[in-house]
Amino acid sequence: EATLDLAERRRIRSAIRELQRQELERDEEALASKRFRPERGSHRQDDKENWPRFQHLEEEQQAALATLSQQLEAITSVEELTKLLRAAGEYEERKLIRAAIHKLRAKEIEGEAPFLCSGVVTLE
Repeated sequence: EATLDLAERRRIRSAIRELQRQELERDEEALASKRFRPERGSHRQDDKENWPRFQHLEEEQQAALATLSQQLEAITSVEELTKLLRAAGEYEERKLIRAAIHKLRAKEIEGEAPFLCSGVVTLE
């Protein structure tokens, strides 16, 4: 804006555009280098090497959950199941215990239902 020479203004504008283009290229290169870091490739390699160990841990967890499920079927007290629920740390364990509580409460309700329906009430 300080110069009145149109040729000089064009050179300044083209220089500004060139600087902006170079800046965009640098930004794109930086993004590309972040996307394709060599560390990610080595991390994937670690995952492949550790896969058998993770698979073994998952199998152990499934076996432990199956054992817990059998133990929960033997428990007939909602209070006892509630204590176990509060002490459980893993999500899957809590999920199984909640299911056992719901099942036990449903059985209790079914057990009470015949007694509730046996009486005949007449309204006059």
